[in-house]
Amino acid sequence: MSRLRALLLLAAVSSALPAQILQPEYRSRREALTAALPTDGVVLVLGAAEPTLNHETFWQSQNFRYLTGFLEPDAALVIVRREGASRAMIFVPPKDAAREVWTGERLGVEGAASLMGMEGRDHGVLRQVLDSLLAAGGPLYVVGDFSRGGGADVPGEPVPRTPHDQRLDAIKARHRGVPVTDANALVLRQRGRKSAAELALIRDAAAISAAAHREAMRAIEPGRNEFEIQAIAEYTFRRNGGDRPSYGSIVGSGPNSTVLHYNRDDRFMRDGEVVTMDMATYYAGYSADITRTVPVNGKFSSAQRDIYAIVLAAQAAAERQIRPGVRFSALNESALTTIKAGLVRLGLTESADATYACGSAAPGGVCPQWRLYYMHGLGHPIGLDVHDVDVYSQDALAVGSVFTIEPGVYVRANTVDIIPDVPANAALRRQLAPVVAKYANIGVRIEDDYEVTAAGFDRISAAVPRDMDAIEREMALPAGPAPRDAARVEAYRKFRP
Repeated sequence: MSRLRALLLLAAVSSALPAQILQPEYRSRREALTAALPTDGVVLVLGAAEPTLNHETFWQSQNFRYLTGFLEPDAALVIVRREGASRAMIFVPPKDAAREVWTGERLGVEGAASLMGMEGRDHGVLRQVLDSLLAAGGPLYVVGDFSRGGGADVPGEPVPRTPHDQRLDAIKARHRGVPVTDANALVLRQRGRKSAAELALIRDAAAISAAAHREAMRAIEPGRNEFEIQAIAEYTFRRNGGDRPSYGSIVGSGPNSTVLHYNRDDRFMRDGEVVTMDMATYYAGYSADITRTVPVNGKFSSAQRDIYAIVLAAQAAAERQIRPGVRFSALNESALTTIKAGLVRLGLTESADATYACGSAAPGGVCPQWRLYYMHGLGHPIGLDVHDVDVYSQDALAVGSVFTIEPGVYVRANTVDIIPDVPANAALRRQLAPVVAKYANIGVRIEDDYEVTAAGFDRISAAVPRDMDAIEREMALPAGPAPRDAARVEAYRKFRP
């Protein structure tokens, strides 16, 4: 069966596939977007272009994917709303047998139209069609990968122009009297509420990512390189149908465990250290995000347990706040209160609200001592992007909100050097020096994925252990070939013939 025929068949199959977004859902998203427009007009949604270099991987623009599900390059969606009625057109490159030798089979105009149930047009006539539509009256609403201020008619300082900016600049130059409005915010507002199909795909991504973490735990031992663990995890992603890593995989051992966005992943791990692994996959376009910190030798030391216990207690404190109607700030407050108390208990800060002189950059010239060890936010939504959008960003948690909780404590060996060497800090620097030496190079982050339910929440990444004893048991199991979930891979095969 050709890919074109398989894709056309996919459009007509029932919802028997376990996790899949079908065309009726994409259509309803487009209808919701047009209904949210303040006036009639023309909507232009730009997809990502074919990579300039043919060895680069193509990834569709997220908002275009959200509205269409179309995963081929150089596509555009045009929706015309006039007097309450809407007409949608998909613009794609025509089939080209010679070019497909390089790119693989493409749907072409007819195939795209049949798959998506709308009028298909050659992308070569997009300019002509837009000119005709805008001549009949605007405004133009645009959705694309624009630079800051690029999509809307808002003055601002010069910024680098993206390819979508440049296309829009040309449209504006030809239609100077047509008002242009960036409609990305309307799409993001829709994306903040995940459908049942989206939540199922996120759970699949979390399950695959959890399997990769377990496999990585079993392979860790002194003398192995960080990149070996990265390779095992990413192999497990792909072996189970994951599209790719959701972000640059972080495998940081020893001092690297205290670097928040470390991703060189090229150090040999040593006995007595911890390794922090922040790794997850996309599955059918949707992301998970999981972090675990484990002892390289398979057994937590007393000092490692001290730090780990603070972070785990902070995550649990945040969890206890999860329910519909609660603001995310309540979760953050509970986690931070727990971290502050733990740092005081270990002697890493003088008191929960103690400060130090840090210069004029901070209000009053002082900074909280706890910030020496916990520098980032508590979590973020996940979805089509690993840092996605959710209704709680503007309001409160709702049923279907899906996000991470990822507290951390990072004791860098040079923590005392971060504190300015001024008289006001002299006593604090002397007091902290031996405590920091005890916990030096122990960086702990624990991150899980959560879905809000009517009853509270599901921790959808719970398949990977997080309690210290459970981690030690997992690490004691023999390493082996990465597991393969045959059912999930078969579902993916049907999703992407």
